[in-house]
Amino acid sequence: MTRDVSRPAAPPDPARWDELVTRYAWADADEPIAFTFSVIAGKTEDEVIRAFGGDPGASRPMTFDEAAAEQAAHLYQDHTLLGVVTAGRNVVAIESGYYGGIPEIARRASADGGEFFSLYTSVNAGYQVMHALDGSVDGMFDPSELEDAAWTDPEPEAPVWAEGVDFHGETLGAESLALAEHIMGVAIDPAWLTAPLRTVLLTPDSELFGRSEAAWLP
Repeated sequence: MTRDVSRPAAPPDPARWDELVTRYAWADADEPIAFTFSVIAGKTEDEVIRAFGGDPGASRPMTFDEAAAEQAAHLYQDHTLLGVVTAGRNVVAIESGYYGGIPEIARRASADGGEFFSLYTSVNAGYQVMHALDGSVDGMFDPSELEDAAWTDPEPEAPVWAEGVDFHGETLGAESLALAEHIMGVAIDPAWLTAPLRTVLLTPDSELFGRSEAAWLP
């Protein structure tokens, strides 16, 4: 069952929010890494894997670093690996890639009553946060743009589910993961980055979406 997010979530208690942001400080390490965390409610691991374009029957245990190293060894090929882990009623998908930042993936993973939240960051410290509910993306933005909103014309607006959250350049990763926990109700455990997770190879996005540009549009 999905939640009603048509109205802003109650802002977190300031002390609680500060605690969350501090706990996720590891996401803003001095040496940035590219990763995407996606949290999906209302789906099984197999359903999430299929939504991302993987084969549930072809999984193997791998750590985040092992998956990233294998991808690096196929630098000029479409070779993206996805790790999944079940956390309570949610499935968390972790990748050294970008599939979780594609709107069409969010739509597929949240279809038929599901909910989806993802944070993507690149090695160039680029960020994207996205949320989808029941097959529809209801917000996608770059947190750094909201930080500078007062000096931007036109001024960007936060989705209703992110209203009241302030973002700061030095803690964008921590604040984005804190928002994920606030919205989805699941803590992102950094131990998942070093634990062997159920991992699958994903179908190249060119095969998943063909020539359709709509897959990349919210």
